[in-house]
Amino acid sequence: MGDDRQTLRAHRARTAHRAGAILARALAGVALCGALQGAAQAFELSGEKALVALTKDGQRTRIGSVFFQPSGAGAAGFRVQMDRAVMQDHFLSMREFKCLPAAQEITCFVAYPYPHPGTVTASDVGWLEHNLLFFFKQPADFGAKLWNGIIFRFTQTPSGLVGRPQAVDLNLIGVPPDNLNEPPYGPFQRDDFPAGARWVQELRIE
Repeated sequence: MGDDRQTLRAHRARTAHRAGAILARALAGVALCGALQGAAQAFELSGEKALVALTKDGQRTRIGSVFFQPSGAGAAGFRVQMDRAVMQDHFLSMREFKCLPAAQEITCFVAYPYPHPGTVTASDVGWLEHNLLFFFKQPADFGAKLWNGIIFRFTQTPSGLVGRPQAVDLNLIGVPPDNLNEPPYGPFQRDDFPAGARWVQELRIE
């Protein structure tokens, strides 16, 4: 009988030890998750940031800058400026565009044409996405291919904002939207490109 009691006590001790170890690992996982979330929020929407295009050939090209001005309550105003030494002038469809040239595909910047709030927060960068619109065309094509529009969907990382290209029809903004305070390209006006379809694979703000 005494041996049975000792065995039961030893079993309970081992069970408690295992439970304690499992709890410690779980708490460590929660702490790590919190640390990673904190790191993801470390990128500050403040000051001048580089606007970098990552292309299919593995190159990183700084095509411009984004200037952020904090305005309180976690919001910031912003301004986009293309690098004229990198983004070359192309006269297409009676208009001048700043374009990133490449033998496979030319990517041209389209400035958003209407007044807008011009602010972002860590959780809402919709207006920033709308101020980084592009279209793509083949080098031999003539004219602006506005139906071949690109908008970049940004997500936050510890080092900056990473944008993945999505397809939009830029003819949609040929006339002013009904509500100038609401970004016109919502989730139903966008489509994901197949992987590797575009020459500019990512657009980063860092």
